[in-house]
Amino acid sequence: MADNQRGDAQDQQAFHEAIDAANIPTLLMVLVHMTGDLGWLAPRYHPTQGRGLDDNDSGGLPEEIQREVREAAFDAIMAWRTGRPMALPKPSEELLVEMLSISMGEPVPEKYGAMIAAGLEIASASGTDRDSQDSIRAPEGFNAIIIGGGISGICAAIRLQKAGIPYTIIEKNETLGGTWFENRYPGAGVDTPNHIYSYSFAPHDWSRYFALRDEIHDYLEQVATDYDLRPQVRFGTHVEAAGYDEQSKSWNVEVRSGNGARETLNANIVISAVGALNVPKTPPIKNLESFHGPCFHTARWPQDLDLGDKRVAVVGNGASAMQVVPAIADRVRHLTVFQRSKQWVAPFEKFQKKVPDSVRFLLREVPLYQAWYRQRLSWTFNDRVHASLQKDPSWPHPERSINSINDGHRKFFTRYIETELGERQDLLSDVLPDYPPFGKRMLLDNGWYRTLTRDNVTLVTDHVAEVDGNRVVAANGEQHEVDVLILATGFKAVNFLGSYTVSGRHGKSLHEAWDGDNARAYLGITVPEFPNFFMMLGPNTGLGHGGSIVALIEAQMGYIMSSLEQMFTKGASTIEVRKDVHDRYNQEVDQAHENMVFTHQGMDNWYRNSRGRVVTITPFRNDDYWHMARQADPQDYRFTK
Repeated sequence: MADNQRGDAQDQQAFHEAIDAANIPTLLMVLVHMTGDLGWLAPRYHPTQGRGLDDNDSGGLPEEIQREVREAAFDAIMAWRTGRPMALPKPSEELLVEMLSISMGEPVPEKYGAMIAAGLEIASASGTDRDSQDSIRAPEGFNAIIIGGGISGICAAIRLQKAGIPYTIIEKNETLGGTWFENRYPGAGVDTPNHIYSYSFAPHDWSRYFALRDEIHDYLEQVATDYDLRPQVRFGTHVEAAGYDEQSKSWNVEVRSGNGARETLNANIVISAVGALNVPKTPPIKNLESFHGPCFHTARWPQDLDLGDKRVAVVGNGASAMQVVPAIADRVRHLTVFQRSKQWVAPFEKFQKKVPDSVRFLLREVPLYQAWYRQRLSWTFNDRVHASLQKDPSWPHPERSINSINDGHRKFFTRYIETELGERQDLLSDVLPDYPPFGKRMLLDNGWYRTLTRDNVTLVTDHVAEVDGNRVVAANGEQHEVDVLILATGFKAVNFLGSYTVSGRHGKSLHEAWDGDNARAYLGITVPEFPNFFMMLGPNTGLGHGGSIVALIEAQMGYIMSSLEQMFTKGASTIEVRKDVHDRYNQEVDQAHENMVFTHQGMDNWYRNSRGRVVTITPFRNDDYWHMARQADPQDYRFTK
């Protein structure tokens, strides 16, 4: 009896500490569910709007209101722990939108209701039952090939496995994880909070708010273990080509093993899960291959590399450089950064910040708290800025911004850069962009500007023209002697499925259908004349304005499962999107992009192809795409029996 009482006391103490450190706007939402008291949504408890990307833990509320919320939350959670059911387990979609709007201190679109409900795993009368898709019945002998074992491939395998559909993953590496296995450079990590950069069906006890590479890769490996995926994986195997066989209505996939042996595999469907950022891009630098010393792309970082007392050059200043430069600056003798173009950067309050043990406890022990915490993160990092990225044709300063709100963003980010540079304002003209914020991928500051002010760091505001021995020559003629040359130059993002050849009806390749780098697909998933072939993270699905790519992957795989369900229901052997549906969708994509900052003429970005068309990212809000991908419409497709 004494042991039980001591255990109860320890449990209560742990919850007291956790709730004292918890996020007030999230606790308010938990209170509404657990107590059913809508009084917690009264103006007295309304959180203020958060600043930037901050969690707004206090909600901007007075101390006495915070204390009242925490005490009530403790009582409600302890009652729930002892078996009291939630008083309001399934709020309406309208109420959920109101709740999230109050929690965020700003309006949330009405269409968000269904997505919030799904995120909270609340069934909706108008919703699609994902479990019903997972219980679909495939014809005997039906099988799938998944190309790639990264985040997309793992998700695809789990959904097929739940549905009882046999599959094989073809993975070129010796383990799973994709980009999080390959990218090992110092400082590598997410710029999306990992509580939403993770599968909704596999929550994790994260040690940091923004996890580093090792923890993310360990998470993916653990998910693969939990779902026993490895027996279905062909490791160390590279896909050379995939071709559709009209006669058998199936796909032949040509693979090459590590020992050079070649084999042709056959499947009813192929799911390409190779991602968009998997083929490193090497800039056209004269004599690059003759550099005297280690020279490599960040995605191919040598495991035994020693940078101690070395003169190091980093080519590029995008997302990878933003992480690696501050991470190595204090261990090298001198660091030279070659900047081709300027970047907008946002403050990163939670950079390297650990999740307090008490908060981790609450996230683990109260799933509803974690679910609402995810919803708040999703709004902050998904669609919060989308409306401000639309061009205002009457705005008088299109050279610097696209509307009044965007101009406000420019002023805020400019002040931030000035503050970070401190006494080195001489660098301001070299780093301050001359195009609207969000025109290129918005980066998070990992200490970039403070690193540039170090005595052992030199910023070169020009691209590299050539290499001469151990000298790196900029286009302006400046020469810099270095011992190590690091290429932080990104990936061939516009060359979708560039690592293998895909041939559809009549032998026509995707490269031909796309006329090179002009990729298009319906919902970024499927293309006419390529039956039973599905892409994940295909054209125009990247999240230029923000969001969790993992949530997008789950939505796409849900759509693929819905497509298969339609095919099986009709007794068909193939499903193929209609060309008019495909073309109309892509016209809508292009028209929407013309109204957004991504097509601003004042800069280049990796979103556009050689024609200037945006091919990598979506113009739509995350909730818009989520609704599009909820269920496949059979009228959009042709079926062959």
